[in-house]
Amino acid sequence: MAEARVTLPIEGMTCGACALTVQKRLLVEPGVKEAAVNYATAKSTVTIDDRETSVADLVTAVRDAGYDCAKTSLSFGVEGLHYASGTSRLERELMRLTGVLSAAANQATERVRVDYIPGLVTARAIESAVRGAGFEIAEQLAEEDPAERERLRIRGEVRRLAWKFAVAAAATIATMIGSMPLMSQESTKGSDLFGLLMRPLNGFLQGMLPALYQVDPDVLRLALLVLTLPVVTWCGRQFYAAALSGLKHRSADMNTLIAVGTGAGFLYSAVATVIPTVFRNVGLAADVYFESVCAIIALILLGRLFEARAKGRTSEAIRQLLELRPKTATVQRQGHDMEIPIERVEVGDTVIVRPGEIIPVDGVVTAGESTVSEAMLTGEPMPVEKKSGDQVVGGTFNRLGTLGFEARAVGKDTMLAQIVRLVEEAQGTKAPAQLLADKVAGVFVPIVIAIAIASFVVWFVIGPAPEFVFATVALVTVLVIACPCALGLATPTAIMVGSGRGAELGVLIRGGETLETVQRIDTLVFDKTGTITEGKPTVTHVIGSQRSDGSVVGATELLRLGAAVESRSEHPLAAAIVDAARKKGIEIPSVERFVAMEGRGARGIVGKYLVEIISMRHAEERSLDLRDLGKQADRHVLSGRSPVVVVVNDTVQGLILIADTIKPSAKPAIAKLKSLGFELYVLSGDSKVSSGLVAKEIGIDRVIAEVDPRDKADEIKRLQQDGKVVGMIGDGLNDAAALAQANVGFAIGTGTDVAIEASDLTMVRGELTSVVTAIELSRRTMRTIKGNLFFAFLYNSLGIPLAAGVLYPLTGLLLSPVFASAAMSLSSLSVVGNSLRLKRFTPSTVM
Repeated sequence: MAEARVTLPIEGMTCGACALTVQKRLLVEPGVKEAAVNYATAKSTVTIDDRETSVADLVTAVRDAGYDCAKTSLSFGVEGLHYASGTSRLERELMRLTGVLSAAANQATERVRVDYIPGLVTARAIESAVRGAGFEIAEQLAEEDPAERERLRIRGEVRRLAWKFAVAAAATIATMIGSMPLMSQESTKGSDLFGLLMRPLNGFLQGMLPALYQVDPDVLRLALLVLTLPVVTWCGRQFYAAALSGLKHRSADMNTLIAVGTGAGFLYSAVATVIPTVFRNVGLAADVYFESVCAIIALILLGRLFEARAKGRTSEAIRQLLELRPKTATVQRQGHDMEIPIERVEVGDTVIVRPGEIIPVDGVVTAGESTVSEAMLTGEPMPVEKKSGDQVVGGTFNRLGTLGFEARAVGKDTMLAQIVRLVEEAQGTKAPAQLLADKVAGVFVPIVIAIAIASFVVWFVIGPAPEFVFATVALVTVLVIACPCALGLATPTAIMVGSGRGAELGVLIRGGETLETVQRIDTLVFDKTGTITEGKPTVTHVIGSQRSDGSVVGATELLRLGAAVESRSEHPLAAAIVDAARKKGIEIPSVERFVAMEGRGARGIVGKYLVEIISMRHAEERSLDLRDLGKQADRHVLSGRSPVVVVVNDTVQGLILIADTIKPSAKPAIAKLKSLGFELYVLSGDSKVSSGLVAKEIGIDRVIAEVDPRDKADEIKRLQQDGKVVGMIGDGLNDAAALAQANVGFAIGTGTDVAIEASDLTMVRGELTSVVTAIELSRRTMRTIKGNLFFAFLYNSLGIPLAAGVLYPLTGLLLSPVFASAAMSLSSLSVVGNSLRLKRFTPSTVM
């Protein structure tokens, strides 16, 4: 099976029920393994077997559900497009690209038009496909800017809603004024809460516009009908079109409720205007509710307008991250500096960054010195010094000097691209708490329609005269006040804002399930090296063994042999030995037949000798003769130093002692986590004494030491078998299995070293205070989600009975459809507004 994951931008969704409709349709498509549709982000993330289905099939499925996928087009010239066979070959090559919906090559004009899903296809991929077909593009294609695309999408949606709202609002004011002379004649307006509140205005208008009250009522109704028509046919067209599409596909959503509610009010009023005898012949007044229809649509559009703006703010973090990437980069090619689009930078290019410029891609400094601000990616306010050999990360700001660096990661492989992808994936997920909301939303609309019909029947049977009119008002009000939108927005908006705020603070959250699991963690397990300590150990002592002739093996010889073997190792202690040898100017010989012995050390052939660099524990297991070195090693271990043994041809030659400093943030972070009630452990492959000293220094009482990296996951499993919910904090390099085994894996690192894909929560800064930030932010986000869901359920639980008229026997008042529409819009805005409060989240100050 060839699994692929694609993200589709969905158009036309207006509530959580819409998202569920699309999701259900995608899940029945052959070859679809998983599908998650997010109403707040207007995106669907789908995992497919690309041998069974294609992106085009997914687009068809979305359209079949009554919605559409956003697409964009690209037209460009192609050289050498002279033959029909060539055009067919080019079209076939382009259609092979995942995300291309259609490709049309025109032999006469030598131009090609490609329709594709934005975000799935790049200009470089299109260029490669054209060259693969044997042609050359006549012009350089510009890459689409995702941040600009998203900004334009939101701006277009806001502008469209603003125009529609303006027209609907103007019509509402006009129809309200025109309805005033009719109010005293219409049967339900005295019991309608809206009509009751309009009485003072009615008296005021009668004094200001006396001529209006002299107009024939039938003429007034006709004028109101004309004013309402553009509101229904243009401003509210989207509701009716979506409702008809839903009916065609046997699904109901928010649009169904709005369309049925306002449609019933409009049709009732239109019949009462055009054929009033239909009502008068059966003893009913020909009441009209044009002002209510206009007001309902205007208020819903206003709510959608505010919601679109608010949802735009929830995705600001992603746009800000995307805007960190410059559009061009200066590279050295053929001995010259040249400015090229950032998409054209290739691995191995020498990139030049001047003071005040943004670093375009990830790489390693080869020339120059400077200070770089990484605050935009890690949240770390202090600039970081960069010199030859140091890593630089795309999206960070070069402050003072000019740097030359070799590009090591470009495009989707850069750290910034990984962060954006992770945040987007997180924003596309759902917390398990949302599953209940989804189930409710799935049956919500049919239940509301049933309640509305029941309300109509009850009012028609036992209501006051005119029964039919009162029953119709109750039906419309119930349909309008019900709001699955708030349920659909409860989780995604909170996750969007929370994950975005986390990215600003250097904390990357993988998704909603992680947020919920963090709430249950009671035990935190810390790896030692690189997590609690700096992970940059240094050689402090070199002790040679005494030979049989009484001489002692020299420190230079031990470092030379040790560095030769360790130059091929990736262990942090290996780097310390190699650095020590280089600083002393020792020439490091080559090594052959290198073998890394996980958890025990490394070995290789240096010259004629088998050289091994192993742990004390492994030396003791092999019963190697340590002479007096064992006692010396014990003394150094008590001081926090880690000994490694240099063995040549099975004979111990000496010790190299290495120490690693504890991070300044470790002690205060541990104190804060203890105050939050967590049970804390240190899990390390180092000796019990060394691990115990570090644990004691930072305030952790429980230590699991001398654990082989392969067995760390088993230790996590043992804790889980004891009923603990475990969070594992490590660097994601030699403890990836333990991170995966833990209920929540926290990967902590610095710069490009951090293993973003290895964990549930990733701390881009290398400080343990980020663990506190991650836990506090997760808890706050989950509280926001639960608050949103509670409000959404409470709103509908109270609003629908009120709309049905349960208070009429006590108060003699009915809730107006106009007030119902205002309340419905406010419910969604309240949920979005509550989620936006997460933008102001500030982590605890850890001292």
